[in-house]
Amino acid sequence: MDEEIRLTKTDETEQAQPEKQPGESSILNQDFNSYQNFNSQFAPPPLKKKSTKKFVATAGLCVMSAIIGALSAVAVVPAIYPTNALSTTAAAKTTSSIAQVSTSSASASSQTNFPVAEIAKEVGPAVVGVSNFQSTQNVFGGSSNLQEAGSGSGFIIDAQKGYIVTNNHVIDGAQKITVSLSDGRNLDAKVVGADPRTDLAVLQISDTKNLTAVKLGDSSKLQVGEPVVAIGNPGGAEFARSVTTGVVSATDRTLDIQGESSFNLIQTDAAINPGNSGGPLVDYQGNVIGINSAKYAESGFEGMGFSIPISDALPTIQQLIKTGVATHPALLVTTNDQYLSYAQDNNLPLGAYISAVTPNGPADKAGIVKGDVITKINDAQVQSSSDLVHDLYQYSVGSKISITFVRDGKTKTVQATLGEISSNQ
Repeated sequence: MDEEIRLTKTDETEQAQPEKQPGESSILNQDFNSYQNFNSQFAPPPLKKKSTKKFVATAGLCVMSAIIGALSAVAVVPAIYPTNALSTTAAAKTTSSIAQVSTSSASASSQTNFPVAEIAKEVGPAVVGVSNFQSTQNVFGGSSNLQEAGSGSGFIIDAQKGYIVTNNHVIDGAQKITVSLSDGRNLDAKVVGADPRTDLAVLQISDTKNLTAVKLGDSSKLQVGEPVVAIGNPGGAEFARSVTTGVVSATDRTLDIQGESSFNLIQTDAAINPGNSGGPLVDYQGNVIGINSAKYAESGFEGMGFSIPISDALPTIQQLIKTGVATHPALLVTTNDQYLSYAQDNNLPLGAYISAVTPNGPADKAGIVKGDVITKINDAQVQSSSDLVHDLYQYSVGSKISITFVRDGKTKTVQATLGEISSNQ
Protein backbone atom coordinates (compact mmCIF):
# COMPACT_ATOMS: atom_id res chain seq x y z
CA MET A 1 0.00 0.00 0.00
CA ASP A 2 1.33 3.43 -0.90
CA GLU A 3 2.19 5.52 2.10
CA GLU A 4 0.61 8.91 2.60
CA ILE A 5 2.78 11.87 1.75
CA ARG A 6 3.09 14.03 4.85
CA LEU A 7 4.42 17.53 5.33
CA THR A 8 5.11 18.05 9.01
CA LYS A 9 6.10 20.99 11.11
CA THR A 10 9.23 20.25 13.06
CA ASP A 11 8.39 21.00 16.65
CA GLU A 12 8.04 18.11 19.06
CA THR A 13 4.43 18.83 19.92
CA GLU A 14 2.66 15.85 21.38
CA GLN A 15 -0.67 17.40 22.30
CA ALA A 16 -3.76 16.54 20.34
CA GLN A 17 -4.57 19.20 17.75
CA PRO A 18 -8.12 20.56 17.47
CA GLU A 19 -10.09 18.93 14.73
CA LYS A 20 -11.15 20.93 11.69
CA GLN A 21 -13.74 20.23 9.08
CA PRO A 22 -11.85 18.44 6.30
CA GLY A 23 -10.51 20.81 3.69
CA GLU A 24 -12.11 23.90 5.21
CA SER A 25 -10.11 27.00 5.94
CA SER A 26 -11.03 30.50 6.89
CA ILE A 27 -8.61 32.73 5.00
CA LEU A 28 -8.88 35.46 4.46
CA ASN A 29 -10.41 34.73 7.49
CA GLN A 30 -7.14 32.61 7.10
CA ASP A 31 -7.05 34.18 4.92
CA PHE A 32 12.23 21.31 -1.99
CA ASN A 33 44.04 11.47 -14.89
CA SER A 34 44.12 9.07 -14.15
CA TYR A 35 47.60 9.30 -15.69
CA GLN A 36 49.04 6.31 -17.56
CA ASN A 37 52.60 5.20 -16.87
CA PHE A 38 54.76 5.23 -19.92
CA ASN A 39 56.78 2.08 -20.67
CA SER A 40 60.49 2.45 -20.49
CA GLN A 41 60.71 2.23 -24.28
CA PHE A 42 59.04 5.63 -24.49
CA ALA A 43 61.42 7.22 -22.02
CA PRO A 44 63.10 10.38 -23.37
CA PRO A 45 66.74 10.15 -24.47
CA PRO A 46 69.42 10.95 -21.87
CA LEU A 47 69.90 14.64 -21.25
CA LYS A 48 73.12 16.09 -22.50
CA LYS A 49 75.45 17.56 -19.91
CA LYS A 50 74.88 21.25 -19.50
CA SER A 51 77.66 23.71 -19.16
CA THR A 52 78.57 24.88 -15.67
CA LYS A 53 77.63 28.49 -16.40
CA LYS A 54 74.15 27.54 -17.59
CA PHE A 55 73.69 25.33 -14.55
CA VAL A 56 74.58 28.17 -12.18
CA ALA A 57 72.17 30.52 -13.98
CA THR A 58 69.39 27.97 -13.86
CA ALA A 59 69.95 27.22 -10.19
CA GLY A 60 69.87 30.92 -9.39
CA LEU A 61 66.58 31.32 -11.23
CA CYS A 62 65.06 28.39 -9.28
CA VAL A 63 66.13 29.90 -5.97
CA MET A 64 64.60 33.26 -6.86
CA SER A 65 61.37 31.54 -7.96
CA ALA A 66 61.17 29.64 -4.69
CA ILE A 67 61.63 32.85 -2.69
CA ILE A 68 58.95 34.67 -4.68
CA GLY A 69 56.60 31.71 -4.34
CA ALA A 70 57.05 31.55 -0.58
CA LEU A 71 56.38 35.26 -0.19
CA SER A 72 53.23 34.93 -2.33
CA ALA A 73 51.99 32.06 -0.17
CA VAL A 74 52.48 34.12 2.98
CA ALA A 75 50.46 36.92 1.45
CA VAL A 76 47.67 34.71 0.17
CA VAL A 77 47.12 32.47 3.21
CA PRO A 78 45.50 35.16 5.39
CA ALA A 79 43.00 35.87 2.61
CA ILE A 80 42.05 32.22 2.30
CA TYR A 81 41.92 31.57 6.03
CA PRO A 82 40.75 34.84 7.63
CA THR A 83 41.56 35.38 11.28
CA ASN A 84 38.56 36.10 13.48
CA ALA A 85 36.59 37.00 10.35
CA LEU A 86 33.16 36.88 11.93
CA SER A 87 33.95 39.43 14.57
CA THR A 88 35.15 41.97 11.97
CA THR A 89 32.08 41.81 9.77
CA ALA A 90 30.47 45.22 9.71
CA ALA A 91 26.76 45.26 10.43
CA ALA A 92 24.56 47.83 8.76
CA LYS A 93 23.16 50.50 11.04
CA THR A 94 19.50 50.11 11.94
CA THR A 95 16.99 52.23 13.82
CA SER A 96 16.42 49.46 16.37
CA SER A 97 18.60 47.06 18.30
CA ILE A 98 17.73 44.27 15.86
CA ALA A 99 20.92 43.72 13.87
CA GLN A 100 20.29 43.49 10.16
CA VAL A 101 22.98 43.03 7.55
CA SER A 102 22.65 44.32 4.00
CA THR A 103 24.11 41.71 1.68
CA SER A 104 25.91 43.15 -1.33
CA SER A 105 24.73 42.26 -4.81
CA ALA A 106 28.04 40.58 -5.57
CA SER A 107 28.00 36.84 -6.06
CA ALA A 108 28.53 34.56 -3.07
CA SER A 109 31.94 33.53 -4.41
CA SER A 110 33.23 37.11 -3.99
CA GLN A 111 32.30 37.23 -0.31
CA THR A 112 34.29 35.86 2.59
CA ASN A 113 33.00 32.51 3.80
CA PHE A 114 33.52 31.34 7.35
CA PRO A 115 34.18 27.86 8.67
CA VAL A 116 31.14 26.12 10.13
CA ALA A 117 32.86 25.97 13.51
CA GLU A 118 33.15 29.77 13.58
CA ILE A 119 29.49 30.15 12.54
CA ALA A 120 28.39 27.78 15.31
CA LYS A 121 30.54 29.66 17.82
CA GLU A 122 29.14 33.03 16.75
CA VAL A 123 25.45 32.16 16.24
CA GLY A 124 24.99 29.26 18.67
CA PRO A 125 24.70 31.37 21.84
CA ALA A 126 21.76 33.23 20.28
CA VAL A 127 19.81 29.99 19.67
CA VAL A 128 17.40 28.95 22.41
CA GLY A 129 15.18 26.03 23.29
CA VAL A 130 11.46 26.72 23.66
CA SER A 131 9.25 24.48 25.82
CA ASN A 132 5.46 24.50 25.64
CA PHE A 133 3.69 23.52 28.89
CA GLN A 134 0.01 22.61 29.05
CA SER A 135 -2.29 20.91 31.51
CA THR A 136 -3.69 17.54 30.50
CA GLN A 137 -6.81 15.60 31.43
CA ASN A 138 -6.23 12.63 33.71
CA VAL A 139 -8.18 9.37 33.55
CA PHE A 140 -10.64 10.64 36.15
CA GLY A 141 -11.55 13.72 34.12
CA GLY A 142 -9.63 16.24 36.18
CA SER A 143 -6.78 18.48 35.09
CA SER A 144 -3.24 17.53 35.96
CA ASN A 145 -0.33 19.83 36.66
CA LEU A 146 1.33 21.56 33.76
CA GLN A 147 3.47 19.21 31.69
CA GLU A 148 5.74 19.79 28.72
CA ALA A 149 3.53 19.14 25.69
CA GLY A 150 6.11 20.02 23.06
CA SER A 151 9.37 21.77 22.37
CA GLY A 152 11.08 23.67 19.60
CA SER A 153 13.73 26.26 18.97
CA GLY A 154 14.07 30.01 18.59
CA PHE A 155 16.69 32.72 18.26
CA ILE A 156 17.33 36.06 19.94
CA ILE A 157 16.91 39.05 17.61
CA ASP A 158 17.16 41.81 20.22
CA ALA A 159 19.53 41.20 23.12
CA GLN A 160 18.70 44.48 24.86
CA LYS A 161 14.97 43.83 25.05
CA GLY A 162 15.04 40.02 25.14
CA TYR A 163 13.01 39.44 21.98
CA ILE A 164 13.02 35.89 20.58
CA VAL A 165 11.60 34.68 17.24
CA THR A 166 10.06 31.22 16.87
CA ASN A 167 7.22 29.46 15.04
CA ASN A 168 3.64 29.95 16.16
CA HIS A 169 3.06 26.19 16.12
CA VAL A 170 5.84 25.76 18.70
CA ILE A 171 3.97 27.83 21.31
CA ASP A 172 0.39 27.27 20.18
CA GLY A 173 -1.91 26.43 23.10
CA ALA A 174 0.78 26.97 25.71
CA GLN A 175 -0.22 27.87 29.26
CA LYS A 176 3.40 28.39 30.19
CA ILE A 177 6.52 28.87 28.06
CA THR A 178 10.12 28.46 29.16
CA VAL A 179 13.26 29.31 27.25
CA SER A 180 16.60 27.54 27.74
CA LEU A 181 19.71 29.61 27.04
CA SER A 182 23.18 28.48 26.01
CA ASP A 183 24.59 29.43 29.44
CA GLY A 184 22.27 26.98 31.18
CA ARG A 185 19.61 29.41 32.35
CA ASN A 186 15.95 28.39 32.05
CA LEU A 187 13.66 31.41 32.02
CA ASP A 188 9.95 32.00 31.75
CA ALA A 189 8.90 33.80 28.58
CA LYS A 190 5.83 35.74 27.59
CA VAL A 191 4.21 35.91 24.16
CA VAL A 192 4.60 39.38 22.67
CA GLY A 193 2.58 38.40 19.63
CA ALA A 194 1.71 35.35 17.53
CA ASP A 195 0.34 34.99 14.01
CA PRO A 196 -1.05 31.62 12.84
CA ARG A 197 -1.44 32.95 9.30
CA THR A 198 2.34 33.18 8.90
CA ASP A 199 3.32 30.66 11.60
CA LEU A 200 5.43 33.31 13.35
CA ALA A 201 5.66 34.30 17.00
CA VAL A 202 7.75 36.66 19.12
CA LEU A 203 8.58 35.88 22.76
CA GLN A 204 10.26 38.03 25.40
CA ILE A 205 12.36 37.22 28.45
CA SER A 206 12.92 39.76 31.22
CA ASP A 207 16.45 38.73 32.24
CA THR A 208 18.59 40.14 29.41
CA LYS A 209 21.95 39.71 31.11
CA ASN A 210 24.71 38.48 28.74
CA LEU A 211 22.36 37.80 25.84
CA THR A 212 23.66 37.47 22.28
CA ALA A 213 21.56 38.39 19.25
CA VAL A 214 21.81 37.07 15.70
CA LYS A 215 22.48 39.21 12.64
CA LEU A 216 19.82 39.12 9.95
CA GLY A 217 20.73 38.67 6.29
CA ASP A 218 18.92 39.23 3.00
CA SER A 219 17.14 36.04 1.94
CA SER A 220 16.00 37.60 -1.35
CA LYS A 221 19.55 37.23 -2.70
CA LEU A 222 19.96 33.53 -1.92
CA GLN A 223 21.23 31.34 -4.72
CA VAL A 224 20.50 27.66 -5.28
CA GLY A 225 23.56 25.67 -4.20
CA GLU A 226 24.67 28.25 -1.63
CA PRO A 227 25.90 26.55 1.58
CA VAL A 228 23.85 26.99 4.74
CA VAL A 229 23.89 25.91 8.39
CA ALA A 230 20.86 24.92 10.51
CA ILE A 231 21.06 25.29 14.29
CA GLY A 232 18.41 24.11 16.74
CA ASN A 233 17.26 21.67 19.39
CA PRO A 234 16.19 18.46 17.64
CA GLY A 235 14.91 16.06 20.26
CA GLY A 236 14.79 18.75 22.93
CA ALA A 237 17.36 19.92 25.47
CA GLU A 238 19.43 16.73 25.21
CA PHE A 239 20.58 17.77 21.72
CA ALA A 240 20.48 21.55 22.22
CA ARG A 241 22.10 23.77 19.57
CA SER A 242 22.85 20.91 17.20
CA VAL A 243 24.53 22.09 14.00
CA THR A 244 23.85 20.59 10.57
CA THR A 245 25.06 21.74 7.17
CA GLY A 246 23.76 21.63 3.64
CA VAL A 247 22.90 23.85 0.71
CA VAL A 248 19.96 25.83 -0.58
CA SER A 249 18.26 23.11 -2.62
CA ALA A 250 15.62 25.43 -4.08
CA THR A 251 13.80 28.67 -3.47
CA ASP A 252 10.20 29.72 -4.02
CA ARG A 253 8.73 26.44 -2.76
CA THR A 254 5.12 26.38 -1.56
CA LEU A 255 3.55 24.03 1.00
CA ASP A 256 -0.10 23.37 1.64
CA ILE A 257 0.03 23.86 5.41
CA GLN A 258 -1.27 26.74 7.47
CA GLY A 259 1.20 29.57 7.90
CA GLU A 260 3.88 28.22 5.57
CA SER A 261 1.47 28.54 2.61
CA SER A 262 1.82 32.31 2.95
CA PHE A 263 5.47 32.26 1.84
CA ASN A 264 7.79 31.23 -0.96
CA LEU A 265 9.90 28.88 1.17
CA ILE A 266 13.59 27.99 1.14
CA GLN A 267 14.23 24.27 0.61
CA THR A 268 17.42 22.88 2.13
CA ASP A 269 19.08 19.50 2.63
CA ALA A 270 20.57 20.59 5.96
CA ALA A 271 19.00 18.16 8.43
CA ILE A 272 15.85 19.60 10.05
CA ASN A 273 14.26 17.31 12.63
CA PRO A 274 11.50 17.47 15.27
CA GLY A 275 12.51 20.21 17.68
CA ASN A 276 14.23 22.33 15.00
CA SER A 277 11.13 24.42 14.36
CA GLY A 278 11.78 28.09 15.02
CA GLY A 279 15.56 27.75 14.82
CA PRO A 280 17.70 29.74 12.37
CA LEU A 281 18.98 28.83 8.93
CA VAL A 282 22.30 30.65 8.56
CA ASP A 283 24.38 31.55 5.51
CA TYR A 284 28.17 31.25 5.36
CA GLN A 285 28.56 34.89 6.31
CA GLY A 286 26.98 34.11 9.68
CA ASN A 287 23.66 35.83 8.95
CA VAL A 288 20.22 34.34 9.60
CA ILE A 289 18.40 33.97 6.27
CA GLY A 290 15.57 31.63 7.26
CA ILE A 291 13.39 30.24 10.06
CA ASN A 292 13.32 26.42 10.01
CA SER A 293 9.69 25.34 10.01
CA ALA A 294 8.84 22.07 8.27
CA LYS A 295 10.19 18.93 6.63
CA TYR A 296 9.00 16.47 4.01
CA ALA A 297 8.22 13.40 6.08
CA GLU A 298 7.31 10.72 3.56
CA SER A 299 9.11 7.44 4.19
CA GLY A 300 12.14 7.09 1.96
CA PHE A 301 12.72 10.82 1.53
CA GLU A 302 15.57 12.58 3.28
CA GLY A 303 17.08 16.03 3.12
CA MET A 304 13.94 18.02 2.37
CA GLY A 305 13.54 20.74 4.97
CA PHE A 306 11.82 24.08 4.55
CA SER A 307 12.48 27.51 6.03
CA ILE A 308 10.57 30.78 6.01
CA PRO A 309 12.74 33.45 4.33
CA ILE A 310 13.77 36.02 6.92
CA SER A 311 13.26 39.00 4.58
CA ASP A 312 9.64 37.96 4.03
CA ALA A 313 9.07 37.24 7.72
CA LEU A 314 10.60 40.47 9.06
CA PRO A 315 7.61 42.78 8.38
CA THR A 316 5.32 40.47 10.37
CA ILE A 317 7.91 40.13 13.16
CA GLN A 318 8.20 43.90 13.40
CA GLN A 319 4.41 44.25 13.55
CA LEU A 320 4.19 41.69 16.35
CA ILE A 321 6.86 43.53 18.35
CA LYS A 322 5.25 46.91 17.83
CA THR A 323 1.56 46.11 18.33
CA GLY A 324 1.28 42.47 19.38
CA VAL A 325 -0.71 41.63 16.24
CA ALA A 326 0.00 41.35 12.53
CA THR A 327 -2.29 42.52 9.75
CA HIS A 328 -2.61 40.99 6.29
CA PRO A 329 -4.42 41.71 3.04
CA ALA A 330 -7.68 39.81 2.71
CA LEU A 331 -10.80 39.27 0.60
CA LEU A 332 -12.73 38.26 3.72
CA VAL A 333 -14.15 35.03 2.34
CA THR A 334 -14.24 31.44 3.59
CA THR A 335 -13.12 28.64 1.30
CA ASN A 336 -13.59 24.87 1.22
CA ASP A 337 -11.11 22.56 -0.51
CA GLN A 338 -13.52 19.61 -0.48
CA TYR A 339 -14.50 21.08 -3.83
CA LEU A 340 -11.17 19.95 -5.32
CA SER A 341 -11.94 16.22 -5.33
CA TYR A 342 -15.43 16.96 -6.66
CA ALA A 343 -13.94 19.11 -9.43
CA GLN A 344 -11.46 16.40 -10.42
CA ASP A 345 -14.18 13.75 -10.55
CA ASN A 346 -16.43 15.94 -12.68
CA ASN A 347 -13.83 17.58 -14.93
CA LEU A 348 -14.45 21.05 -13.47
CA PRO A 349 -11.87 23.84 -13.15
CA LEU A 350 -9.70 23.76 -10.05
CA GLY A 351 -9.65 26.79 -7.80
CA ALA A 352 -10.60 28.23 -4.42
CA TYR A 353 -14.26 27.42 -3.77
CA ILE A 354 -16.05 30.21 -1.92
CA SER A 355 -18.27 28.83 0.83
CA ALA A 356 -19.04 32.13 2.55
CA VAL A 357 -18.58 35.86 1.93
CA THR A 358 -18.32 38.48 4.67
CA PRO A 359 -20.98 41.17 4.14
CA ASN A 360 -19.53 44.50 2.97
CA GLY A 361 -16.08 42.93 2.69
CA PRO A 362 -13.83 43.35 -0.38
CA ALA A 363 -15.14 40.24 -2.11
CA ASP A 364 -18.75 41.12 -1.40
CA LYS A 365 -18.28 44.62 -2.80
CA ALA A 366 -16.66 43.12 -5.93
CA GLY A 367 -19.67 40.85 -6.53
CA ILE A 368 -18.18 37.51 -5.42
CA VAL A 369 -20.83 35.16 -4.01
CA LYS A 370 -21.01 31.75 -2.36
CA GLY A 371 -20.37 29.00 -4.91
CA ASP A 372 -17.93 30.99 -7.05
CA VAL A 373 -14.57 29.35 -7.78
CA ILE A 374 -11.63 31.77 -7.90
CA THR A 375 -9.11 30.64 -10.53
CA LYS A 376 -6.79 33.67 -10.83
CA ILE A 377 -5.52 36.65 -8.87
CA ASN A 378 -4.21 39.03 -11.51
CA ASP A 379 -2.14 36.70 -13.73
CA ALA A 380 -1.37 34.11 -11.03
CA GLN A 381 -3.20 30.78 -11.27
CA VAL A 382 -5.20 29.71 -8.22
CA GLN A 383 -5.88 25.98 -7.84
CA SER A 384 -6.62 25.74 -4.11
CA SER A 385 -7.27 27.76 -0.97
CA SER A 386 -3.55 27.76 -0.18
CA ASP A 387 -2.79 29.24 -3.59
CA LEU A 388 -5.30 32.00 -2.89
CA VAL A 389 -3.73 32.86 0.49
CA HIS A 390 -0.23 32.74 -0.99
CA ASP A 391 -1.13 35.02 -3.89
CA LEU A 392 -3.02 37.55 -1.76
CA TYR A 393 -0.07 37.86 0.63
CA GLN A 394 2.08 39.16 -2.22
CA TYR A 395 0.10 42.39 -2.00
CA SER A 396 -0.64 45.02 0.64
CA VAL A 397 -3.80 46.14 2.35
CA GLY A 398 -5.51 48.53 -0.05
CA SER A 399 -4.00 47.02 -3.21
CA LYS A 400 -6.30 46.77 -6.21
CA ILE A 401 -6.38 43.32 -7.80
CA SER A 402 -8.15 41.50 -10.61
CA ILE A 403 -10.10 38.36 -9.64
CA THR A 404 -10.98 35.72 -12.23
CA PHE A 405 -13.63 33.22 -11.15
CA VAL A 406 -16.03 30.64 -12.54
CA ARG A 407 -19.78 30.85 -11.89
CA ASP A 408 -22.29 28.47 -13.48
CA GLY A 409 -19.69 27.33 -16.00
CA LYS A 410 -18.85 30.86 -17.15
CA THR A 411 -15.60 32.69 -16.50
CA LYS A 412 -15.82 36.25 -15.21
CA THR A 413 -13.36 38.89 -14.02
CA VAL A 414 -13.93 41.63 -11.44
CA GLN A 415 -11.79 44.22 -9.67
CA ALA A 416 -11.40 44.34 -5.89
CA THR A 417 -9.58 46.41 -3.29
CA LEU A 418 -7.98 44.24 -0.61
CA GLY A 419 -9.17 44.68 2.95
CA GLU A 420 -7.42 43.85 6.20
CA ILE A 421 -7.46 40.98 8.63
CA SER A 422 -5.39 40.71 11.82
CA SER A 423 -3.74 37.78 13.56
CA ASN A 424 -6.23 37.91 16.43
CA GLN A 425 -9.31 37.59 14.19
